[in-house]
Amino acid sequence: MADAHRPVAPEEYAALASFRYGLRKFLRFSEAAARKRGITPQQHQLLLAIKGFPAREWATVNELAERLQLQQHSVVGIIDRSEKAALVYRASHPGDQRVTEVHLTESGERVLEELTIAHRDELQRSWEFLESLAEILHPDSLSRREGR
Repeated sequence: MADAHRPVAPEEYAALASFRYGLRKFLRFSEAAARKRGITPQQHQLLLAIKGFPAREWATVNELAERLQLQQHSVVGIIDRSEKAALVYRASHPGDQRVTEVHLTESGERVLEELTIAHRDELQRSWEFLESLAEILHPDSLSRREGR
């Protein structure tokens, strides 16, 4: 663990400020990209959480609430709106009828793929933002690169 009592160097403040700025720019891009595609940013996050869920192609409401860091009732509302927009569908789990699986529809898959390609391209353009994250996590690397 890093020394919590070590003074914060000016470079750390600069790296953190750069990271926060880059993160906010990326989030604004992401929100605008979702709206341009006709969905809300929350629906985009829902689709991504389902598709990116480890080891399977669906997720439960509780799992999605955790992934999205929202209350269960809020996630149910996003699922309801996404189901009306034909982006997702619900299915009963074959082994446990108490569990509801949330899956992407073909339309949801297409929208998510388009948004993911746009996000990948934006991240490639945002290399400075990602470098600032490395500087925060590994401040020694900044000193070595600058010859300190």
